[in-house]
Amino acid sequence: MTKELVEKSQEAALAAVQIFNSPLITFRSEIFIVLMHIAWVYLLHAYYRKNHIEYRYYVQRGKRKSYKKTSFGAYMYWSLRDCLEDSRSPIDNNTKKNLFFLIGLRNEIEHQMTSQIDEAFSAKFQACCFNYNQYIKKLFGGKYAIDHLLGFSLHFSSIKEDQIKSAPPPEGIPSHIRKFMSKFEDEMSQDEFDSPQYAYRVLLSSKTVTRKGQADQVIKFIPSDSPLADEANTKYAVIKEKEKPKHLPGKIVKMMKKEGFTKFTMNKHTDLWKNLDARNPGKGYGVWVTDKAWYWYDRWIEVVRDHCKKNAEAYKE
Repeated sequence: MTKELVEKSQEAALAAVQIFNSPLITFRSEIFIVLMHIAWVYLLHAYYRKNHIEYRYYVQRGKRKSYKKTSFGAYMYWSLRDCLEDSRSPIDNNTKKNLFFLIGLRNEIEHQMTSQIDEAFSAKFQACCFNYNQYIKKLFGGKYAIDHLLGFSLHFSSIKEDQIKSAPPPEGIPSHIRKFMSKFEDEMSQDEFDSPQYAYRVLLSSKTVTRKGQADQVIKFIPSDSPLADEANTKYAVIKEKEKPKHLPGKIVKMMKKEGFTKFTMNKHTDLWKNLDARNPGKGYGVWVTDKAWYWYDRWIEVVRDHCKKNAEAYKE
């Protein structure tokens, strides 16, 4: 049974990636999320079964367990969230964050038609794939790896900067999904947000082969701590810094606490920007960037600081 669960998990993951890479399907993100959800559920069920950990729902009645069943008599097994939240889960925190995000996203799209979300969440989808491949190998051995079964997706057009800029704006994402995304990432730490296990982001640069007969890969990975990577990140940071400095809400809350407003919390920050309609682009307090996450400008920090000073009695010990 364990082997069958792993194999079914593998099939679901492969189907998710193949469908997402298909140019003929426009419902790709939704199908990917559902199939990868199934893949992770089966993978963790296989892990718990292998380690003799009960993953069926039950109610303890004295010394006996009363198992929960469907209306047709089948056992009810743990959901993906319950698999991840169990203290014996083998999954690391940042990978859990990625999966919790996809669980929430699945709940938002399950009963509603969506559009224009492929680009918005591709970094999280890519991280989910890398994480899955890592864990199926770690938990059940390299023979179940799926990376060697999938080739790199080919395109009929080159990737240019104007193509990236012409991608659907965040306003094109359904409002209920934007609200979910905003709430989820507002509660994350900076380290969690930056983790490649949560969202895998890449920097692309065109390159030509220097001599004939030399093999040329479409994508080549270099160590993140190498001089070349440092140089690329530095140059990229310079380009980004041509814009205004930006801050995640968690950083702003920590800044206020360090300034003595120890009772100023993330909830207080959220209430403040909602009351002031501060995410209205016309007010210039922040902007949607990277993976469509909202970042605040320095001028918003001044608004928050002024608010804390005016309400010092409420925010200081």
